[in-house]
Order: sequence, then structure tokens, then C-alpha cells
Amino acid sequence: MVKSKLPNTGTSIFTVMSAMANEHGAINLAQGFPDFSPSTRLMRLVEEAMVAGHNQYAPMPGVKQLRERLADKIKSLYGAWYDPDSEITITAGATQGLYTAFAALVQPGDEIIVIEPAYDSYIPGIILNGGKPVKVKLRAPKFTVDWDEIESKINNKTSGFIFNTPHNPTGAVWRPADLLKLQELAERHDLWVVSDEVYEHLVFDSQVHESVAKYPELKNRSIACFSFGKVFHSTGWKMGYCVAPPHLTKEFRKVHQFLVFSVNTPIQYALAEFLEDPEEYLMLNDFFQKKRDVMLEALASSRFSISPAEGTYFQLLQYDNISDVGDFEFCERLTKDYGVAAIPISAFYEDGQDDHFIRLCFAKSTSMIEEAADILRTL
Repeated sequence: MVKSKLPNTGTSIFTVMSAMANEHGAINLAQGFPDFSPSTRLMRLVEEAMVAGHNQYAPMPGVKQLRERLADKIKSLYGAWYDPDSEITITAGATQGLYTAFAALVQPGDEIIVIEPAYDSYIPGIILNGGKPVKVKLRAPKFTVDWDEIESKINNKTSGFIFNTPHNPTGAVWRPADLLKLQELAERHDLWVVSDEVYEHLVFDSQVHESVAKYPELKNRSIACFSFGKVFHSTGWKMGYCVAPPHLTKEFRKVHQFLVFSVNTPIQYALAEFLEDPEEYLMLNDFFQKKRDVMLEALASSRFSISPAEGTYFQLLQYDNISDVGDFEFCERLTKDYGVAAIPISAFYEDGQDDHFIRLCFAKSTSMIEEAADILRTL
């Protein structure tokens, strides 16, 4: 008889809502994937790499040209240098990178601070590696951080902290004061940090992404995970990377080599060349802000309460003025009866906290966003 390691974990809410959307022919604003293609130049570069013969195993840490390009990119954006040989590893998406970090760092019995609402892979990754997630909730409706509460949760069993900005699912962006406080706590309590920064290029309204790389003490204690798929509209390629100081990268790669060993070779060569032009990622903030603004304008006359997302490609809507049912039931009705699929935010809390928020993805065509908004305005 097999005893489940995750007895309280069911099917991902993203799978559930996307299946429901498909079954009922609904506009799928639930799962976080673009409905448009990657750059034609990037796709051409992948084809050229395949034709050129780059089809066998890549080096375990990743193709060196790509790691070198990423080192230059991080230096130009955040003023921090990561050595391509000893501090940068290419991964099969950010989710694999995050799990690898947990497997490398979490020891049985460790307590790990997790901010809720939390992306759904964090807590299972901690539990599978023998750790205990200790949840601290952001303060709705602005989803700000209560640092006094965080500090009250730290004890001699606390070993790490999960950090995420821009924040999924809320769209909140952490400020320099937050990073400085995290740095101070991590140094004082000797904590490691796993930093999920997959939406680094999706920060709006002239704000700036605050990477752990910008803060020397945090940089020395952190594994930061990034995604090519999220920012280059290619989520199905499952390509990401993680950066960390040598002592953490050494442990990270010990696990990485036995999970996947290495990842897609021709795409790595293509990305190395694609990143030679910084405009390919520097333009993304404006590109996605325009999509957010299309959604906000289209929903301005709706009965939803809306605070504009500061980052990511997700927008939260609160529906207190429309219904008093739970958020999963609201999303179910929205999908089946009205033809628009969304994600209930209670799914991002382990205790199912329900503040009547739903999450919509605006990484979609203008016509799809406006069609969905036309329906939502009728509620």
C-alpha cells in the first residue's frame, strides 16, 4: 500500500479551471499563459540551432554562451555580477528551479516562512523535502507585508524564506524598504532565501523590479529563479534559470543533475543569441502594461472592485458588490453560465481563506480581453 506524501493535495486549480473552460467553451483567463506566439526571430533562431546540429545533451549547468549572456544581463539591470561558471544554472522552467532549490536547502524539521496567498508549488516542495511551511498572510486589499508578524514567526527552527516579486497571484510589487527588511532579518537570523522573480520584466507604472541581486547580503544568501517562458511568451518550452552564490549553486547542482541533468539544447543556443538585443526584454513592461490598461479600461464601468496590478500579467477583481457566494462557486458559475474562466484566490491559501477575489490573466489578445470584459460588465 502506497502512503501519500501529499495527502492533502489534489489536482491543481489551474488544471481544474482550464478543463472547465474547455468543457464549456469559455474564454480562458484562468491559467497564466499567453494566447500569442513567441517572437518570430526567436523561433527562427531555435530552428537554426537545430539545423546547425545543437541537438544533443547540453552541459549540465547549461550552454556557456547563454550563461555568459545572462551574467551580462543581470549586471546591467541590477548591478550585481554572477559568475557564469559557478553561479548560473539553466533549468527546465522556474518550477523545476524552485523545487531543486527546496530539495537542496530544506532539511527535515526545518521551518520555512511562506507568504500567502502563495503560488501553488511552494508548499508541496517544502513538505516533500521534510520541511514545515509557516504561513504569513499579506494584508488585503493592497496585499502589503506585515514584517512584525513575519519576525514573530521566526525561531530557532526557521531556516529559510520564500520571496516572490512581482507577486503571483496578487500582482503586488515589493518595495526597497521590504527588501532591506528581509535582508536585515535574513542576516540576523541566518536564513537562506529562495526568490521567485519570474515576472521581473512585468512591472508597471514606472516602478522598478527589486531583485535580491541588488542587495549584497541577500544575494549571498539567495537562490533566485527566473523564467524565459513567462517573459518571452513560450511557457510550453519550460525554460528558466537560477542564480546563486557558489556555495548555494554547488548544492543546487547536486540535485539538478539528478532531476533533469540538462535542458533543451537548441533553445539555449537560440536564447543566447536572442538576448544579445536588450530591447527584447526591456520592452516587455510597456507591452504588458498596455494589456493591463486595456483590461482596466474595459472593466471600469463594471461592479467589480479593482486595484490595478503593479506587476505580473494577472489582475485581481473583488466581487463583493455582485455576489456573496464563495470564490470557487463564483468562478464555476462564471465559467459555466457566462463563459469566462478565472481563478479563485482561495486556492492560494492553505486554509482556503476567501476574501471574494478572483484572478484574471491579461496575457491575451486585445479582442479576447475586450470580449471577456463585455461579459463581466453584465454581472
